[in-house]
Amino acid sequence: MVYYVENINAGVADGQKMLQQVSLCDFSRMQLESLVNKLKSAFTGLQCDVEDRVLSHPVLHEELHNPKNGVSAYKHLKQQSSILGHLEAMGLLGNGRCFVEFGAGRGKLSHWIHEALKTQDYPQTGRDLQLVLVERCSTRFKVDGKHQDVGVHFERLQVDIQHLDLSKVTFIRQKNLPLVGVGKHLCGAATDLALRCLLETAERRGGTKPPQKNLRTSELAAEPDSGPAPDGVDVVAGSDSGLGPVLGLAVALCCHHRCDWLHYVGQQFFLQRGLGPEEFSAFCRMSSWATCGRRQTNQNRISLRGEDEEHEPADENDTVAGFLSAPEREHFGRLCKLLIDCGRIHFLQNRGFDSKLMHYVDSQVTLENMLLTAQPRTQSSHQG
Repeated sequence: MVYYVENINAGVADGQKMLQQVSLCDFSRMQLESLVNKLKSAFTGLQCDVEDRVLSHPVLHEELHNPKNGVSAYKHLKQQSSILGHLEAMGLLGNGRCFVEFGAGRGKLSHWIHEALKTQDYPQTGRDLQLVLVERCSTRFKVDGKHQDVGVHFERLQVDIQHLDLSKVTFIRQKNLPLVGVGKHLCGAATDLALRCLLETAERRGGTKPPQKNLRTSELAAEPDSGPAPDGVDVVAGSDSGLGPVLGLAVALCCHHRCDWLHYVGQQFFLQRGLGPEEFSAFCRMSSWATCGRRQTNQNRISLRGEDEEHEPADENDTVAGFLSAPEREHFGRLCKLLIDCGRIHFLQNRGFDSKLMHYVDSQVTLENMLLTAQPRTQSSHQG
């Protein structure tokens, strides 16, 4: 596989020893209280709002009202419908582009993107539409094989995002179409790897923005925040790299307890708040508090397979008995997830994007209901 480049999207090890994973039940009460105080302090003066914005797309209307679909299928359809609605609202749902679905699984999201572009007021699905499905595991019951439209290219890449160099995917280079990144529940570090894959490949391969020098953790903390790129500066086009510009992305997030400091794109954001890999690791574990109690309740109504088949379970040892009430643990768990996501917003803003977080479906549909969106600043300003 020419597009396999080992660790091309991995973070840079800076000589630090690998952190030993410590379960929260091994922390003293004083240590836990210190972590909660650090978490509160990190939000002082921080603007990182989350909007409630549940959208839908008419292409899924019939399936959403199909009585043959069970509860689990309905919930997945609701999520796919809202993601398509957000893509449409952002002006990203159209032909003449290459959609890259990270963590594609069976490829249902790409399937519905394709279906949406065959209907309504869109022109006939044309010669300039590519759908790239990235999935590291072999997958049964794939839906992309059903699409054989002339001129529409479905391509499945069985590779870990960590090792994927998009600039070496031959058919992407051939058409050089603008890129749109999508994903429905990218677990933990996979989100950070996808952001690096989508936004940094062009930098490494001679795009318009020079690659950021590899900095040690101490240098990252000391480096001043350069702030967002100025309007009108194209920081994401990579014509010399064989890639088109990045038009935007919409990724549903989940499993923050599976994040990894090595790959995390928000390291600078954390370090500037006096937080390091130890706090990050603890916050990742604390993030499971946001969903553990409510997930157990939901699982009494629906099987684990149906509700959480896309999510990796948290370590049960991260449930600390006697420390905070259940509602308080849920609150601080949500703050941990939000802080991690704010670091991703910071990363995107520094690359010239307007980026947002929003609850894209109700929590009754999925407890992991956060969507990360981004568009180049000049483009998103025209979208309102």
